[in-house]
Amino acid sequence: MHGTQPDKPVALLRTSLTRAALALAVIVCGLSLRWYGFPIGLPAFIVKYGGSLLWATMVFLLVGALLPQLTRTQIAAVAAMIAVAVEFSRLVHAPWLDAFRLTTAGALLLGRIFSLWNVVAYAVGIVFGAWIARLAEVESTPPIETARNDRARPRSSA
Repeated sequence: MHGTQPDKPVALLRTSLTRAALALAVIVCGLSLRWYGFPIGLPAFIVKYGGSLLWATMVFLLVGALLPQLTRTQIAAVAAMIAVAVEFSRLVHAPWLDAFRLTTAGALLLGRIFSLWNVVAYAVGIVFGAWIARLAEVESTPPIETARNDRARPRSSA
């Protein structure tokens, strides 16, 4: 067996907890933007699409927290599928679904009005989520692992 094998469950748990904490921070930012964006004078564009961007970032981070064994690219693909499915679900108008969308939770989770611009905001949000997840992984990598990885990399001769 490989010497680093027992650390994998711990590393996956650490990754999940880090991504969940980041998702919580993004949720706070998104709610703050939605609740206080207009009162402090932010433009409607920033409030609307900033919220969509942060929503997609949250989806990326929650998928990553639930499925830490996936690569960031795989997490991005799953998050994009979820985001696009949620956006296109806005074209479905069942009475119970429309009633849920009129609630605060429904508006925050599913939104109300279909817009392809939201898909663009989601794509940017997913890229942002991948970027902050990568930063968190680099920051949380213990020095021993970093040194081990540095030795494993072939050095190029200049």
